[in-house]
Formats: sequence, C-alpha cells, structure tokens
Amino acid sequence: MTTSNTGDVAPAVRTELARLRESIDNIDAAVVHMLAERFKCTQQVGHLKAAHQLPPADPSREAQQIARLRRLAENANLDPAFAEKLLTFIIAEVIRHHERIAEDTNPRE
Repeated sequence: MTTSNTGDVAPAVRTELARLRESIDNIDAAVVHMLAERFKCTQQVGHLKAAHQLPPADPSREAQQIARLRRLAENANLDPAFAEKLLTFIIAEVIRHHERIAEDTNPRE
C-alpha cells in the first residue's frame, strides 16, 4: 500500500520536489497555450477548406506530420510511439472540428 505521507521526507527532498513540480506546472501551462494556438490555426484551415469545399481530412498531410513528429520525438529523446499517439489524437480532434465547420458553412439542402 502506498501512502502520501511525506512527514518523514527530508526538507531538501521536499524543496527539490516542489521545484520540479513547479517546472512541470509551468510546462503544462505552456503546452495548453501552444495547443490553443495550434487549434486557432487549424480552425482557420477548416474555414478555408469549407469555403473551397475541400475534404476535412487530408491523409497525405497527416501521414507527413506523423512521420515528422516521430523524427522530432526521436531527436528529443521522447518515445516516438507516444508522440504519434498524441498527434493522432490531436488530428482526430482537428478533423472533427473541420467536419463541423464544413457542415455549418455548407449545410445540406
């Protein structure tokens, strides 16, 4: 059984843990803000696609992005499979947004 009691942890360890957690919190905030910016751009792409009746998904572009992200992950010593899963999740959400934009822009009559 694991307990969360840290009463017997040395103060220096608690200080270091707090410092690292603060860094993690800052990084998480940056990730959220970067994702928000990414989605602002992909929303614009969705509107452009809808205006020109282009399909919401672009499998060729998606495959290129996944391969690119896997290379970036390898160079950053991050598990490429994890990076691919993350990007695949993001791409699915983007496509869902693009489909909704297309439906709103070009309603079926």
